[in-house]
Amino acid sequence: MKHVIWDTIKVFVIFVACTFLFYVGLRAMHDEYEQNHRYDPPEGDSVKVFNLNEDFIDRLNLFFRLGE
Repeated sequence: MKHVIWDTIKVFVIFVACTFLFYVGLRAMHDEYEQNHRYDPPEGDSVKVFNLNEDFIDRLNLFFRLGE
């Protein structure tokens, strides 16, 4: 009986340690990617892909034709 309790405690300690390491790793990745500025203006040659001058009927027609 004592051996079973000791094995259970070892598994629990290993589980808690692995969970803690996983959490610390996720926090480190979050902190690393949080510093990235995703919405900076593009640099270099960029192409505008959205045209606001399009008519609503043209957009609707394109939606039905292509199934966007």
